Amino acid sequence: MKMVPADASRYELRVRGPNITPGYWKQPELTAAAFDDEGFYKMGDAGRFADPVDPSQGIEFAGRLAEDFKLTSATWVHVGALRVRGIAAMPSIAQDIVIAGHDRDEIAFLIFPKAGTDIRNPDVREDVRRGMAALREEGGGCSTYATRAILLEEPPVIDAGEITDKGYINQRAVLERRAELVKKLYAEPGEPVDEAVIWIDNDYPT
Repeated sequence: MKMVPADASRYELRVRGPNITPGYWKQPELTAAAFDDEGFYKMGDAGRFADPVDPSQGIEFAGRLAEDFKLTSATWVHVGALRVRGIAAMPSIAQDIVIAGHDRDEIAFLIFPKAGTDIRNPDVREDVRRGMAALREEGGGCSTYATRAILLEEPPVIDAGEITDKGYINQRAVLERRAELVKKLYAEPGEPVDEAVIWIDNDYPT
């Protein structure tokens, strides 16, 4: 395994060996993009040492680099880390979270609620709002919290590719399939605000 610095706290993980495919069949351009100059396969996963001072403690998964994106401010959003923090901020509600905001000014959450959650209950919506506010209060800038969210009525659909073979949420597939909901999350000033959208501090656009 090779660990290539990806940012201040994470490494891109690359692997090579007899158990790793040597490339794409008769597709040299794809092969060249997927492997580095030393023949290591670029997995697209990020990792970090479980103990920075003792590498023998192993490596932790730190998100999919392919899922990360930039806001209009050119600030990187680390999707995997924010997803985990978002779920932790609203543990009684969020089963999983999809992060939106590519080429936008601010981040939005599409929240898959836990079974039995009444997504129209004002108390549930207020818990989501408090969770977003808590993330903002932790500090770290606009790439570390969402300003708006929506609770999804439909669970992730396997046949639509919204869940990977490994059982993880496919962020890109969800965002593409639910593009109309993403539009609702990013109402422009002067446009009607969908009542399903939860805004941090009720700070609706005017």
